[in-house]
Amino acid sequence: MTLSSNFKDLLSDGVLTCWKSPANIALVKYWGKKGHQLPANPSLSFTLTEAYTITRVAAKLNEDGKGPQVSFTFEGDKNQAFAVKIEEFLTELSPYLDYLPFVSLVIESGNNFPHSAGIASSASAMSALALALICIEQQLTDEKMDDEAFYRKASGIARLGSGSACRSVYGGYSVWGKHDDFTESSDKYAVPIDFIPGKLFEHIKDTILLVDQNPKKVSSRAGQMLMNTHPFAKARYEQAVSNLSRLKVSIRDNDWDTFAEITENEALSLHAMMMTSTPGYILMRPDTLNIVEQINKKRKQNHINVCYTLDAGPNIHLLYPEEETEKVLILTQELKQYCSGGKMIHDMIGQGPENKQCK
Repeated sequence: MTLSSNFKDLLSDGVLTCWKSPANIALVKYWGKKGHQLPANPSLSFTLTEAYTITRVAAKLNEDGKGPQVSFTFEGDKNQAFAVKIEEFLTELSPYLDYLPFVSLVIESGNNFPHSAGIASSASAMSALALALICIEQQLTDEKMDDEAFYRKASGIARLGSGSACRSVYGGYSVWGKHDDFTESSDKYAVPIDFIPGKLFEHIKDTILLVDQNPKKVSSRAGQMLMNTHPFAKARYEQAVSNLSRLKVSIRDNDWDTFAEITENEALSLHAMMMTSTPGYILMRPDTLNIVEQINKKRKQNHINVCYTLDAGPNIHLLYPEEETEKVLILTQELKQYCSGGKMIHDMIGQGPENKQCK
């Protein structure tokens, strides 16, 4: 990309954009890195609708070429420590975004769900920021990207900030990591799936049971680093590749039972890797296990197509086809006793990020 001849004039007036970007829930989990923020195994997720971050970015000219300089506000409060982290991240992005050394950025961000609690808040936050940065680039350059190139570049940049964020730039299902069954897949960015989901999975729902809304004690970044010396890492990566192949077939062929088996296997495998790391740690809480036991019991009794998954935290994602909504709502009322303050988020597969303002 080449900056336009009048980009300084544009920046002098100020450039503004705002993006709303969703969290996603991984079905096949990314856990472990190689190289520079590349996945040790491929993963597949779908983006949500009701769990999202809104990020507003205003860019102005900083002529000394020593940018980017950042002012960062999270949910109305200035956060200088995080502003420094974002400056470091943006400095790393300078080879990809020519305008960054010449800007001062005012970034305002906020979530509508608990952050750092294992509901992919970094995915929604970094994808929203990446989309905003590419949107600003498009306003300052003479060359315009088509939609595929725009979102692919945003995905690659989001990955550098948070691996799973690269999947949140798309709506619906997306895959990240090279896999033979997905022709366009790459370690460097995510891509939408290359097949049509079966009817059960077109409008899949996700009720998030908030067992613990506090920030988790071990961050995902720290936990993933432990995979570098994990005795079961190789077997785990092979398992993920195999599970992804089978999951693709189950979603395409409308096979709920296989989908549920793989999805729950992935969730438990993720937490098994945490517990068997050195040092080992447990992010699940007693009520996490109470919910799992109740799901196993009630779905057999009531013949419900429902399954669960967890990200790197204690909160349960209850997945089910749209047609099972009435039965699952009854189930969630029984599970409410295990949720912090009785809180849950009723969500579903979403259409992806929205550009709220890009002039």
